[in-house]
Amino acid sequence: MAADSHKLAELERAIADIRERVQTRYPHGKTAFEVQLADLMPIVRARDAAESKVASIGTVNPRPGGFANNLVQRWKRFVSRVLDWHVREQVEFNRGAINCINATLEALNDLNRAVKELAERSEAQQADLRNELLQVELLRAEARELSDVRLHWQEWRKEWERKLSINEVQFLRSAADLQAAFNHRATLMEGTFRDIAKSQHTDFEGALNRSAIDVQQRLWADLDRIRTEYEELIHHELRKVRQRAFLAAPTVAASHVAASAANDDDYDVLHFAEKFRGQPDRIAEGLDRYVPYFKSAKNVLDIGCGRGEFLEKMRDAGVTARGIDLHEESIALCLSRNLTAEKADMYSFLEQQPDGAFDGVFCSQVIEHLKPAEVPKLLKLLSQKTRKGGVVAFETPNPECLAIFATHFYLDPTHVRPVPSALLAFYLEEAGFGRIEILRISPAVETMPSLGSLPQDFREAFFGGLDYAAIARKL
Repeated sequence: MAADSHKLAELERAIADIRERVQTRYPHGKTAFEVQLADLMPIVRARDAAESKVASIGTVNPRPGGFANNLVQRWKRFVSRVLDWHVREQVEFNRGAINCINATLEALNDLNRAVKELAERSEAQQADLRNELLQVELLRAEARELSDVRLHWQEWRKEWERKLSINEVQFLRSAADLQAAFNHRATLMEGTFRDIAKSQHTDFEGALNRSAIDVQQRLWADLDRIRTEYEELIHHELRKVRQRAFLAAPTVAASHVAASAANDDDYDVLHFAEKFRGQPDRIAEGLDRYVPYFKSAKNVLDIGCGRGEFLEKMRDAGVTARGIDLHEESIALCLSRNLTAEKADMYSFLEQQPDGAFDGVFCSQVIEHLKPAEVPKLLKLLSQKTRKGGVVAFETPNPECLAIFATHFYLDPTHVRPVPSALLAFYLEEAGFGRIEILRISPAVETMPSLGSLPQDFREAFFGGLDYAAIARKL
Protein backbone atom coordinates (compact mmCIF):
# COMPACT_ATOMS: atom_id res chain seq x y z
CA MET A 1 0.00 0.00 0.00
CA ALA A 2 2.81 2.31 0.82
CA ALA A 3 4.49 1.58 -2.53
CA ASP A 4 1.23 2.22 -4.42
CA SER A 5 0.71 5.55 -2.54
CA HIS A 6 4.25 6.57 -3.38
CA LYS A 7 3.79 5.77 -7.09
CA LEU A 8 0.45 7.57 -7.13
CA ALA A 9 2.07 10.71 -5.64
CA GLU A 10 4.84 10.59 -8.22
CA LEU A 11 2.25 10.23 -11.00
CA GLU A 12 0.32 13.26 -9.68
CA ARG A 13 3.50 15.31 -9.56
CA ALA A 14 4.37 14.27 -13.16
CA ILE A 15 0.87 15.18 -14.37
CA ALA A 16 1.05 18.57 -12.60
CA ASP A 17 4.45 19.19 -14.16
CA ILE A 18 3.16 18.32 -17.62
CA ARG A 19 0.09 20.51 -17.11
CA GLU A 20 2.30 23.43 -16.03
CA ARG A 21 4.55 23.02 -19.07
CA VAL A 22 1.52 22.82 -21.34
CA GLN A 23 -0.04 25.95 -19.75
CA THR A 24 3.28 27.70 -20.12
CA ARG A 25 3.54 26.67 -23.74
CA TYR A 26 -0.13 27.29 -24.48
CA PRO A 27 -1.41 29.95 -22.07
CA HIS A 28 -5.16 30.45 -21.82
CA GLY A 29 -7.68 32.10 -19.52
CA LYS A 30 -7.95 35.82 -18.62
CA THR A 31 -5.22 38.39 -18.14
CA ALA A 32 -4.98 40.92 -15.36
CA PHE A 33 -7.13 43.34 -17.36
CA GLU A 34 -9.89 40.70 -17.81
CA VAL A 35 -8.86 40.14 -21.46
CA GLN A 36 -9.80 36.64 -22.67
CA LEU A 37 -6.89 34.85 -24.37
CA ALA A 38 -7.57 32.63 -27.36
CA ASP A 39 -7.94 28.96 -26.38
CA LEU A 40 -5.64 27.01 -28.78
CA MET A 41 -6.29 23.55 -27.35
CA PRO A 42 -9.10 22.70 -29.83
CA ILE A 43 -6.77 23.64 -32.66
CA VAL A 44 -4.06 21.51 -31.14
CA ARG A 45 -6.38 18.55 -30.81
CA ALA A 46 -7.64 19.06 -34.40
CA ARG A 47 -4.09 19.25 -35.63
CA ASP A 48 -3.17 16.09 -33.81
CA ALA A 49 -6.15 14.30 -35.37
CA ALA A 50 -5.20 15.63 -38.80
CA GLU A 51 -1.61 14.51 -38.33
CA SER A 52 -2.81 11.05 -37.39
CA LYS A 53 -4.83 10.93 -40.63
CA VAL A 54 -1.97 12.25 -42.68
CA ALA A 55 0.32 9.65 -41.21
CA SER A 56 -2.13 6.86 -42.10
CA ILE A 57 -2.12 7.69 -45.84
CA GLY A 58 -0.13 5.03 -47.70
CA THR A 59 -0.22 2.55 -44.82
CA VAL A 60 -2.08 -0.76 -44.65
CA ASN A 61 -4.28 -1.71 -41.81
CA PRO A 62 -2.87 -4.62 -39.85
CA ARG A 63 -4.71 -7.87 -39.97
CA PRO A 64 -4.54 -11.06 -37.95
CA GLY A 65 -1.95 -13.65 -38.96
CA GLY A 66 -2.64 -16.36 -41.32
CA PHE A 67 -1.99 -17.20 -44.89
CA ALA A 68 -4.99 -15.51 -46.33
CA ASN A 69 -4.50 -12.39 -44.32
CA ASN A 70 -0.86 -12.25 -45.28
CA LEU A 71 -1.84 -12.40 -48.92
CA VAL A 72 -4.36 -9.65 -48.42
CA GLN A 73 -1.72 -7.54 -46.65
CA ARG A 74 0.77 -8.01 -49.44
CA TRP A 75 -1.88 -7.07 -52.00
CA LYS A 76 -2.74 -3.93 -50.11
CA ARG A 77 0.92 -2.95 -49.90
CA PHE A 78 1.28 -3.46 -53.65
CA VAL A 79 -1.73 -1.39 -54.42
CA SER A 80 -0.42 1.31 -52.05
CA ARG A 81 2.92 1.46 -53.82
CA VAL A 82 1.15 1.55 -57.16
CA LEU A 83 -1.02 4.49 -56.05
CA ASP A 84 1.79 6.33 -54.40
CA TRP A 85 2.36 8.58 -57.42
CA HIS A 86 -1.32 9.43 -57.49
CA VAL A 87 -1.68 10.49 -53.82
CA ARG A 88 1.83 11.99 -53.40
CA GLU A 89 0.63 15.54 -54.09
CA GLN A 90 -2.26 15.11 -51.70
CA VAL A 91 0.11 13.89 -49.06
CA GLU A 92 2.38 16.86 -49.65
CA PHE A 93 -0.61 19.18 -49.44
CA ASN A 94 -1.78 17.58 -46.25
CA ARG A 95 1.67 17.91 -44.78
CA GLY A 96 1.87 21.56 -45.88
CA ALA A 97 -1.53 22.23 -44.35
CA ILE A 98 -0.39 20.62 -41.13
CA ASN A 99 2.75 22.75 -41.17
CA CYS A 100 0.62 25.80 -41.85
CA ILE A 101 -1.60 24.85 -38.91
CA ASN A 102 1.49 24.36 -36.76
CA ALA A 103 2.88 27.71 -37.79
CA THR A 104 -0.49 29.37 -37.17
CA LEU A 105 -0.72 27.61 -33.83
CA GLU A 106 2.77 28.74 -32.89
CA ALA A 107 1.97 32.29 -34.01
CA LEU A 108 -1.22 32.32 -31.98
CA ASN A 109 0.62 30.81 -29.07
CA ASP A 110 3.31 33.50 -29.37
CA LEU A 111 0.53 36.06 -29.55
CA ASN A 112 -1.03 34.73 -26.35
CA ARG A 113 2.32 34.77 -24.64
CA ALA A 114 2.97 38.32 -25.85
CA VAL A 115 -0.48 39.40 -24.70
CA LYS A 116 0.07 37.74 -21.35
CA GLU A 117 3.51 39.30 -21.01
CA LEU A 118 2.05 42.63 -22.02
CA ALA A 119 -0.70 42.13 -19.48
CA GLU A 120 1.86 41.31 -16.82
CA ARG A 121 3.86 44.37 -17.77
CA SER A 122 0.73 46.44 -17.79
CA GLU A 123 -0.13 45.07 -14.35
CA ALA A 124 3.28 46.12 -13.06
CA GLN A 125 2.84 49.50 -14.69
CA GLN A 126 -0.65 49.66 -13.27
CA ALA A 127 0.78 48.89 -9.81
CA ASP A 128 3.32 51.63 -10.35
CA LEU A 129 0.57 53.87 -11.57
CA ARG A 130 -1.54 53.03 -8.53
CA ASN A 131 1.48 53.87 -6.33
CA GLU A 132 1.92 57.10 -8.21
CA LEU A 133 -1.77 57.83 -7.88
CA LEU A 134 -1.48 57.10 -4.17
CA GLN A 135 1.47 59.47 -3.94
CA VAL A 136 -0.53 62.02 -5.91
CA GLU A 137 -3.42 61.58 -3.46
CA LEU A 138 -1.03 62.01 -0.59
CA LEU A 139 0.42 65.10 -2.23
CA ARG A 140 -3.09 66.39 -2.79
CA ALA A 141 -3.90 65.78 0.87
CA GLU A 142 -0.72 67.55 1.86
CA ALA A 143 -1.54 70.33 -0.57
CA ARG A 144 -4.99 70.64 1.00
CA GLU A 145 -3.40 70.71 4.43
CA LEU A 146 -0.87 73.29 3.22
CA SER A 147 -3.72 75.24 1.72
CA ASP A 148 -5.47 75.17 5.10
CA VAL A 149 -2.23 76.19 6.76
CA ARG A 150 -1.79 78.98 4.24
CA LEU A 151 -5.37 80.09 4.75
CA HIS A 152 -4.97 80.11 8.53
CA TRP A 153 -1.36 81.34 8.50
CA GLN A 154 -2.23 85.02 8.81
CA GLU A 155 -4.52 84.45 11.77
CA TRP A 156 -2.09 82.00 13.33
CA ARG A 157 0.79 84.39 12.75
CA LYS A 158 -1.09 87.28 14.32
CA GLU A 159 -1.92 85.14 17.35
CA TRP A 160 1.65 83.86 17.49
CA GLU A 161 3.03 87.40 17.29
CA ARG A 162 0.61 88.51 20.03
CA LYS A 163 1.63 85.63 22.27
CA LEU A 164 5.28 86.28 21.40
CA SER A 165 4.93 89.93 22.39
CA ILE A 166 3.19 88.92 25.62
CA ASN A 167 5.94 86.41 26.35
CA GLU A 168 8.58 89.01 25.56
CA VAL A 169 6.91 91.51 27.88
CA GLN A 170 6.64 88.90 30.62
CA PHE A 171 10.25 87.86 30.07
CA LEU A 172 11.49 91.45 30.14
CA ARG A 173 9.38 92.13 33.22
CA SER A 174 10.76 89.02 34.90
CA ALA A 175 14.28 90.03 33.91
CA ALA A 176 13.65 93.55 35.25
CA ASP A 177 12.25 92.14 38.50
CA LEU A 178 15.24 89.84 38.82
CA GLN A 179 17.59 92.73 38.07
CA ALA A 180 15.84 94.94 40.61
CA ALA A 181 15.88 92.15 43.20
CA PHE A 182 19.55 91.54 42.48
CA ASN A 183 20.39 95.23 42.74
CA HIS A 184 18.37 95.50 45.96
CA ARG A 185 20.08 92.43 47.39
CA ALA A 186 23.46 93.72 46.27
CA THR A 187 22.67 97.12 47.83
CA LEU A 188 21.59 95.44 51.06
CA MET A 189 24.69 93.27 51.09
CA GLU A 190 26.88 96.28 50.34
CA GLY A 191 25.14 98.32 53.05
CA THR A 192 25.45 95.44 55.49
CA PHE A 193 29.10 95.02 54.58
CA ARG A 194 29.72 98.76 54.98
CA ASP A 195 27.89 98.77 58.32
CA ILE A 196 29.85 95.75 59.51
CA ALA A 197 33.11 97.26 58.28
CA LYS A 198 32.22 100.61 59.86
CA SER A 199 31.21 98.92 63.10
CA GLN A 200 34.38 96.86 63.14
CA HIS A 201 36.42 99.95 62.29
CA THR A 202 34.66 101.90 65.04
CA ASP A 203 35.18 99.07 67.49
CA PHE A 204 38.81 98.83 66.45
CA GLU A 205 39.33 102.57 66.81
CA GLY A 206 37.52 102.53 70.15
CA ALA A 207 39.60 99.61 71.39
CA LEU A 208 42.73 101.29 70.04
CA ASN A 209 41.83 104.59 71.69
CA ARG A 210 40.96 102.85 74.94
CA SER A 211 44.22 100.96 74.81
CA ALA A 212 46.12 104.15 73.99
CA ILE A 213 44.36 106.05 76.76
CA ASP A 214 44.98 103.22 79.18
CA VAL A 215 48.64 103.06 78.21
CA GLN A 216 48.88 106.84 78.40
CA GLN A 217 47.20 106.94 81.79
CA ARG A 218 49.45 104.23 83.11
CA LEU A 219 52.46 106.03 81.61
CA TRP A 220 51.49 109.35 83.16
CA ALA A 221 50.70 107.63 86.44
CA ASP A 222 54.11 105.99 86.38
CA LEU A 223 55.74 109.28 85.43
CA ASP A 224 53.88 111.08 88.22
CA ARG A 225 54.89 108.39 90.68
CA ILE A 226 58.50 108.49 89.53
CA ARG A 227 58.52 112.29 89.55
CA THR A 228 57.00 112.34 93.02
CA GLU A 229 59.50 109.80 94.32
CA TYR A 230 62.34 111.69 92.65
CA GLU A 231 61.27 115.04 94.05
CA GLU A 232 60.67 113.52 97.48
CA LEU A 233 64.15 112.04 97.41
CA ILE A 234 65.71 115.37 96.41
CA HIS A 235 63.59 117.26 98.88
CA HIS A 236 64.40 114.99 101.81
CA GLU A 237 68.09 115.17 101.00
CA LEU A 238 68.15 118.96 100.64
CA ARG A 239 65.83 119.86 103.45
CA LYS A 240 68.20 118.33 106.02
CA VAL A 241 70.94 120.71 104.92
CA ARG A 242 69.10 123.87 103.91
CA GLN A 243 65.87 123.97 105.87
CA ARG A 244 67.40 124.14 109.37
CA ALA A 245 68.23 127.81 109.03
CA PHE A 246 64.68 128.66 108.07
CA LEU A 247 63.19 126.53 110.82
CA ALA A 248 65.50 128.09 113.43
CA ALA A 249 64.72 131.69 112.36
CA PRO A 250 62.17 133.52 114.55
CA THR A 251 58.71 133.70 113.05
CA VAL A 252 57.46 137.18 112.33
CA ALA A 253 54.52 137.93 114.50
CA ALA A 254 51.31 137.70 112.56
CA SER A 255 50.00 140.64 114.51
CA HIS A 256 52.50 142.95 112.84
CA VAL A 257 51.34 141.90 109.37
CA ALA A 258 47.72 142.09 110.29
CA ALA A 259 48.17 145.44 111.95
CA SER A 260 50.05 146.86 109.02
CA ALA A 261 47.42 145.62 106.62
CA ALA A 262 44.59 146.86 108.80
CA ASN A 263 46.14 150.25 109.37
CA ASP A 264 46.59 150.78 105.62
CA ASP A 265 42.95 150.03 104.75
CA ASP A 266 41.36 153.44 105.13
CA TYR A 267 38.79 152.71 102.37
CA ASP A 268 35.86 150.37 101.59
CA VAL A 269 37.56 147.07 100.71
CA LEU A 270 34.45 145.51 99.05
CA HIS A 271 33.89 148.59 96.93
CA PHE A 272 37.56 148.59 95.96
CA ALA A 273 37.41 144.86 94.93
CA GLU A 274 34.24 145.35 92.92
CA LYS A 275 35.62 148.39 91.11
CA PHE A 276 39.11 147.16 90.27
CA ARG A 277 39.12 143.36 90.58
CA GLY A 278 35.80 142.68 88.83
CA GLN A 279 32.31 141.38 89.38
CA PRO A 280 31.92 138.16 91.43
CA ASP A 281 30.47 136.25 88.45
CA ARG A 282 33.51 137.01 86.28
CA ILE A 283 35.88 136.10 89.08
CA ALA A 284 33.96 132.84 89.67
CA GLU A 285 34.33 131.88 86.00
CA GLY A 286 38.12 132.19 86.29
CA LEU A 287 38.12 129.94 89.37
CA ASP A 288 36.71 126.96 87.42
CA ARG A 289 40.24 126.01 86.41
CA TYR A 290 41.13 125.13 90.04
CA VAL A 291 38.16 122.84 90.77
CA PRO A 292 39.71 119.67 89.24
CA TYR A 293 42.75 120.01 91.51
CA PHE A 294 40.62 120.05 94.69
CA LYS A 295 37.69 117.78 93.78
CA SER A 296 39.16 114.83 95.70
CA ALA A 297 40.13 116.89 98.79
CA LYS A 298 38.19 116.64 102.06
CA ASN A 299 39.35 119.75 103.93
CA VAL A 300 40.37 122.85 101.97
CA LEU A 301 41.51 126.23 103.34
CA ASP A 302 41.03 129.48 101.39
CA ILE A 303 43.50 132.12 102.62
CA GLY A 304 42.18 135.60 101.86
CA CYS A 305 38.72 134.31 100.89
CA GLY A 306 37.41 137.82 100.17
CA ARG A 307 33.81 137.64 98.87
CA GLY A 308 33.84 133.82 98.94
CA GLU A 309 33.88 132.97 95.20
CA PHE A 310 36.24 130.00 95.68
CA LEU A 311 34.28 128.74 98.71
CA GLU A 312 31.14 128.66 96.57
CA LYS A 313 32.96 126.64 93.89
CA MET A 314 34.05 124.09 96.50
CA ARG A 315 30.54 123.87 97.92
CA ASP A 316 29.11 123.25 94.43
CA ALA A 317 31.76 120.53 93.90
CA GLY A 318 30.85 118.86 97.21
CA VAL A 319 34.18 119.69 98.87
CA THR A 320 34.38 120.88 102.50
CA ALA A 321 36.15 124.26 102.54
CA ARG A 322 36.62 127.14 105.00
CA GLY A 323 38.02 130.63 104.51
CA ILE A 324 39.88 133.21 106.53
CA ASP A 325 40.28 136.95 105.94
CA LEU A 326 41.20 140.08 107.89
CA HIS A 327 38.27 142.18 106.70
CA GLU A 328 35.04 141.95 108.66
CA GLU A 329 32.93 143.08 105.69
CA SER A 330 34.17 140.16 103.56
CA ILE A 331 33.53 137.66 106.40
CA ALA A 332 30.03 139.03 106.91
CA LEU A 333 29.31 138.69 103.16
CA CYS A 334 30.51 135.05 103.18
CA LEU A 335 28.40 134.21 106.22
CA SER A 336 25.37 135.74 104.54
CA ARG A 337 25.87 133.21 101.73
CA ASN A 338 26.05 130.31 104.22
CA LEU A 339 29.76 129.88 103.66
CA THR A 340 32.22 128.82 106.38
CA ALA A 341 34.56 131.75 107.00
CA GLU A 342 36.09 133.61 109.93
CA LYS A 343 38.18 136.68 110.54
CA ALA A 344 41.71 135.55 111.36
CA ASP A 345 45.33 136.29 110.72
CA MET A 346 46.75 133.59 108.51
CA TYR A 347 49.90 133.05 110.56
CA SER A 348 48.06 132.78 113.86
CA PHE A 349 45.39 130.60 112.32
CA LEU A 350 47.88 128.21 110.74
CA GLU A 351 49.97 127.94 113.88
CA GLN A 352 46.88 126.86 115.82
CA GLN A 353 46.10 124.04 113.33
CA PRO A 354 47.60 120.56 113.73
CA ASP A 355 50.20 119.36 111.23
CA GLY A 356 48.69 117.80 108.10
CA ALA A 357 45.28 119.32 108.88
CA PHE A 358 44.44 120.35 105.32
CA ASP A 359 44.07 118.41 102.05
CA GLY A 360 44.39 121.60 100.03
CA VAL A 361 45.14 125.30 100.41
CA PHE A 362 44.04 128.06 98.02
CA CYS A 363 45.58 131.52 98.21
CA SER A 364 44.57 134.09 95.58
CA GLN A 365 45.96 137.64 95.32
CA VAL A 366 47.64 137.51 98.76
CA ILE A 367 51.39 136.92 98.51
CA GLU A 368 51.96 140.18 96.59
CA HIS A 369 50.80 141.97 99.82
CA LEU A 370 53.59 140.33 101.85
CA LYS A 371 57.15 141.47 102.34
CA PRO A 372 59.68 139.39 100.40
CA ALA A 373 60.98 137.61 103.49
CA GLU A 374 57.50 136.61 104.62
CA VAL A 375 56.62 134.57 101.48
CA PRO A 376 59.00 131.62 102.10
CA LYS A 377 58.04 131.60 105.78
CA LEU A 378 54.36 131.29 104.81
CA LEU A 379 55.16 128.41 102.50
CA LYS A 380 57.12 126.64 105.25
CA LEU A 381 54.12 126.97 107.58
CA LEU A 382 51.76 125.67 104.87
CA SER A 383 54.07 122.72 104.29
CA GLN A 384 53.66 121.72 107.93
CA LYS A 385 49.87 122.07 107.92
CA THR A 386 49.25 120.25 104.59
CA ARG A 387 49.12 116.50 104.44
CA LYS A 388 51.31 114.52 102.07
CA GLY A 389 49.91 114.70 98.56
CA GLY A 390 47.84 117.78 99.36
CA VAL A 391 47.47 120.54 96.78
CA VAL A 392 48.33 124.22 97.25
CA ALA A 393 47.42 126.85 94.66
CA PHE A 394 48.63 130.47 94.55
CA GLU A 395 47.30 133.15 92.19
CA THR A 396 49.20 136.42 91.95
CA PRO A 397 50.05 139.16 89.43
CA ASN A 398 52.55 138.14 86.78
CA PRO A 399 55.59 140.44 86.71
CA GLU A 400 56.65 138.92 83.38
CA CYS A 401 53.81 140.91 81.80
CA LEU A 402 54.96 144.54 81.50
CA ALA A 403 51.37 145.71 81.20
CA ILE A 404 50.74 144.72 84.82
CA PHE A 405 52.89 147.62 86.04
CA ALA A 406 51.20 150.14 83.78
CA THR A 407 47.68 149.30 84.90
CA HIS A 408 46.68 146.72 87.54
CA PHE A 409 49.49 146.23 90.05
CA TYR A 410 49.76 149.72 91.45
CA LEU A 411 45.98 150.21 91.59
CA ASP A 412 46.07 148.40 94.94
CA PRO A 413 48.01 150.52 97.45
CA THR A 414 48.57 147.51 99.72
CA HIS A 415 50.66 145.69 97.10
CA VAL A 416 54.27 145.41 98.27
CA ARG A 417 56.04 143.81 95.32
CA PRO A 418 55.20 141.12 92.71
CA VAL A 419 56.58 137.63 93.08
CA PRO A 420 58.05 136.14 89.85
CA SER A 421 56.83 132.67 88.99
CA ALA A 422 60.36 131.22 89.00
CA LEU A 423 60.95 132.60 92.51
CA LEU A 424 57.65 131.24 93.81
CA ALA A 425 58.44 127.86 92.32
CA PHE A 426 61.79 127.94 94.06
CA TYR A 427 60.16 128.80 97.39
CA LEU A 428 57.70 125.94 96.94
CA GLU A 429 60.48 123.46 96.26
CA GLU A 430 62.34 124.68 99.34
CA ALA A 431 59.22 124.29 101.45
CA GLY A 432 58.74 120.65 100.42
CA PHE A 433 56.31 120.92 97.51
CA GLY A 434 56.73 119.25 94.15
CA ARG A 435 55.06 118.65 90.80
CA ILE A 436 54.79 122.39 90.36
CA GLU A 437 52.65 123.79 87.52
CA ILE A 438 52.73 127.41 86.34
CA LEU A 439 49.63 128.65 84.48
CA ARG A 440 49.55 132.05 82.74
CA ILE A 441 46.01 133.42 83.00
CA SER A 442 44.05 136.59 82.13
CA PRO A 443 45.78 137.53 78.84
CA ALA A 444 46.58 141.24 78.72
CA VAL A 445 45.27 141.53 75.16
CA GLU A 446 41.73 140.92 76.44
CA THR A 447 41.75 144.13 78.49
CA MET A 448 44.15 146.02 76.26
CA PRO A 449 43.14 145.32 72.61
CA SER A 450 45.89 147.60 71.28
CA LEU A 451 48.40 144.87 72.17
CA GLY A 452 46.98 142.79 69.30
CA SER A 453 49.03 144.86 66.84
CA LEU A 454 52.28 143.53 68.33
CA PRO A 455 53.97 140.41 66.93
CA GLN A 456 52.64 137.33 68.61
CA ASP A 457 55.95 135.99 69.96
CA PHE A 458 56.85 139.42 71.35
CA ARG A 459 53.39 139.86 72.80
CA GLU A 460 53.47 136.46 74.50
CA ALA A 461 56.95 137.08 75.89
CA PHE A 462 56.36 140.59 77.37
CA PHE A 463 52.61 141.07 77.40
CA GLY A 464 51.23 137.60 78.18
CA GLY A 465 48.99 136.79 81.15
CA LEU A 466 48.32 139.52 83.67
CA ASP A 467 48.27 136.87 86.42
CA TYR A 468 49.74 133.46 86.91
CA ALA A 469 48.85 130.47 89.07
CA ALA A 470 51.34 128.19 90.78
CA ILE A 471 49.98 124.76 91.71
CA ALA A 472 52.05 122.28 93.71
CA ARG A 473 51.66 119.10 95.78
CA LYS A 474 53.09 118.29 99.19
CA LEU A 475 55.81 115.71 98.98
